[in-house]
Amino acid sequence: MRVIAGKAKRLQLETIAGLDTRPTTDRIKETLFNILAQDLVDCDFLDLFSGSGAIGIEALSRGAKSAVFVENNKAAVNCIKSNLKITNLADSSTVLTMDALTAVNHLEKNGKVFDIIFMDPPYNNGFEKTILEYLDHSTVMNYNTIIVVEASLETDFSYLEDSNLEVYREKEYKTNKHVFIQKREGAN
Repeated sequence: MRVIAGKAKRLQLETIAGLDTRPTTDRIKETLFNILAQDLVDCDFLDLFSGSGAIGIEALSRGAKSAVFVENNKAAVNCIKSNLKITNLADSSTVLTMDALTAVNHLEKNGKVFDIIFMDPPYNNGFEKTILEYLDHSTVMNYNTIIVVEASLETDFSYLEDSNLEVYREKEYKTNKHVFIQKREGAN
């Protein structure tokens, strides 16, 4: 796994041994960042369920102003910190060792607002629903915030119809998809 573009281009990243994480392939990562390209420069990026940190590191490499990495697996946290050191991107990063919901609550209490929120939770466990339900009324996002969820192809987001959030784009791949979500126009 490597950084695809930007100031850390071509640098190899460490991954976590075992099957607890699913690193996003370079091809999928490139597609994702082509979609987000115009929103990345000088953005504040939140990477929930960070794994090795590859997505947040790619965002920083491509011009994000800052990134917060959230991961509760200690081996993964060590991997993120190592990758930030390898890429010389640690100065614009914060790594939080806690679960995603606790982290969002913590960030909210500290007045943080993010331009892009990315999450790649374990598939088919409903974690994204729990986080999205919290984000629906959270101050860590505003009307311009983009939420991207990496999920299995089977993951249903129809419950968002009863919220202030809406899916505005979906990109499907062979085994998973990226779902792009923003506040619904006229939402509270």
